[in-house]
Amino acid sequence: MKYLKSLTLKSLMIATLVSFGLISCSEDDSSTNNGEGTANLTVRMTDAPGDYDAVLVDVQDVEIHVETEAEGELEGDEDGDGWISVGDVETGVYDLLELTGGVSQLLADTEVPAGFVSQMRLVLGSENSVVIDGESKPLNTPSAQQSGLKLQINQEFIAGENYAFLLDFDVDKSVVTTGNGSYNLKPVIRVSAEADAGMVVGKVIIPETIEIDVQSLAVLTNGSITVSAYTNDEGEFALKGVPAGTYTLTITPQSDVDLDVHTNTEVEVRPNETTDLGEIEL
Repeated sequence: MKYLKSLTLKSLMIATLVSFGLISCSEDDSSTNNGEGTANLTVRMTDAPGDYDAVLVDVQDVEIHVETEAEGELEGDEDGDGWISVGDVETGVYDLLELTGGVSQLLADTEVPAGFVSQMRLVLGSENSVVIDGESKPLNTPSAQQSGLKLQINQEFIAGENYAFLLDFDVDKSVVTTGNGSYNLKPVIRVSAEADAGMVVGKVIIPETIEIDVQSLAVLTNGSITVSAYTNDEGEFALKGVPAGTYTLTITPQSDVDLDVHTNTEVEVRPNETTDLGEIEL
């Protein structure tokens, strides 16, 4: 693993595979399941690690495809095809590699029409780039700019309830090198239900004899699912949106230090709970 410079974590980042789920129910006399009324939708973005200096994506909109039984036109559906913007999107150019160590960026926290939501799409602009060895190179994303990156949701949004989605980009798989030396963005995004998922946190302790800052890669896997994140400047990591189950955790320090890989084969994750592994000494 190539050494990645320590990242300064922004206090405000995008809210990029995607996590989704019902977080909590609020009591509302208008709550129904017939497509009437509105539900609260929160969309956040985070990142699985990648071996680059920076990966910058230009977020312009978040849209959902809604099927509703309510009479009349769907508000915001200008083309009559069921696609609407979620509204109040935090647009901007964001560095995915700053969304690690448990950090995520809020993209939207808004009210949307109740109904069956089959898909979500992330619409990107033209200011996408990747930085390699200090050199910035364009990231080509033609499909994302035209129609958006489509993500499967297949969730019934009930009026008066709250839904939260985590868009988890896998940068290493999402940035593709072409034959002519250019780069394409073909996003690989994980989707999971935050309400039914757990989180694993911990802090990696480096021996005092090592006098440089060390960044480590934390990876949870159980064969079919892999969730990863780098440690922050304090050695802390947070693995979010993890489905319940038993996982193997590996902590791999950067390659230019003489430290062994830490492995724990019995990390149990429970729904809606945080598993705190405490301090992990390398």
